[in-house]
Amino acid sequence: MNHDLQRTEPTTGDDDRLVPMTESRPTAEKPFLPPRWFVRLAWSIHRNLYRLSGGRMGLRRPRPDRFGLMRLTTTGRRSGRDRPVMLGYIEDGPDLVTLAMNGWGADEPGWWLNLQAHPDGAVELVDGPRKVTGRRATGEERDRLWARWQVVDDRLDAYASLRPTETAVVVLEPVS
Repeated sequence: MNHDLQRTEPTTGDDDRLVPMTESRPTAEKPFLPPRWFVRLAWSIHRNLYRLSGGRMGLRRPRPDRFGLMRLTTTGRRSGRDRPVMLGYIEDGPDLVTLAMNGWGADEPGWWLNLQAHPDGAVELVDGPRKVTGRRATGEERDRLWARWQVVDDRLDAYASLRPTETAVVVLEPVS
């Protein structure tokens, strides 16, 4: 098999064809999502890498063209227990901004449901821990922050279209 080629979806009247990897694919196509079991495995590996390294691995600062990685701890809405999760984020002044996307799955992520029930949480960043309060961005603020995420991920709208509901833009404000 030639690994420099990829299979494309047939169009009306065309047979399947192989095209060079450098040829762009139609933008109307749904973006690739790995199987759910793989997404969950990757999350588990990331959490355990962070835990086993004592927090030395698994976090990163955001850059203008790349999101950062943080560990958010929320309070379980039913259990009342701490629920840590690794998330991508961008900065908006002192606020941290993430997306409630659940790996682009249909369901709302548990951490977002927890944060709606108990808005206070804690994040661990490369620079150290911080207490935060979470809320949903709305209106012009949401549009502005969504546009900032589009700079980091040019396929953001395509991935978001896979979800049956609007993806919440979550703002984590520092607590004094």
